Amino acid sequence: MAQATELSAVIVDDHPAVRAGVAQWLVTGTPPIQVVASGDDVRVAWTGAGATADVVILDLHLGGPAPAMSELRRLAQAERRVVVYSMRADDEIALQCLELGALSYLTKAEGAEHLLEASVAAASGRAYTPPSLAGALAGDRSANRPALSARETEVLVEWFQSESKDFVGQRLGISTRTVNTHLEHIRIKYAMIGREAPTKAALLARAIQDGLVQVDDL
Repeated sequence: MAQATELSAVIVDDHPAVRAGVAQWLVTGTPPIQVVASGDDVRVAWTGAGATADVVILDLHLGGPAPAMSELRRLAQAERRVVVYSMRADDEIALQCLELGALSYLTKAEGAEHLLEASVAAASGRAYTPPSLAGALAGDRSANRPALSARETEVLVEWFQSESKDFVGQRLGISTRTVNTHLEHIRIKYAMIGREAPTKAALLARAIQDGLVQVDDL
């Protein structure tokens, strides 16, 4: 991967003004991110310079009413690092994008600072939580437990029962990077409700407290 001062991005959005604005934000940010390709079709992320960009910034609506979930899934399965940048402030859609493998979901109401931070984080394979995601990731705070997806719970339990994340990936048919992404999202969800779990032992304690696993299962 490129060094921090040489990060690259490809922008997929069907509005030229948005592409131009995002490119300006990224290239003038700290660290600067070079936009090596942009266009209104996801093919720009698969061809030319866009095929090797560190980050894919993806709009969900590319000239049609249906969100580009299949395109996001394909990118994630190819281990591309995707930041979804959408007009929709919809918790369900945001969580679905994270479940498919996006490293962040931002609304277009959020500014340059959040998009730059999300892109820099994604370039190193880390998730980023902007304000628009806070409520969605926290789930039902009154229950004092995060709303983990079925896939996140599966990854978590497999990790507790395995010696390595590589083995979890082999068992579930996903990459080690995707395993790491799911675990990062789980940690963020716990942190959002004030129950930080920065280590595997801490996550295990939380999972036992919340009834996700039993001691006898380990």
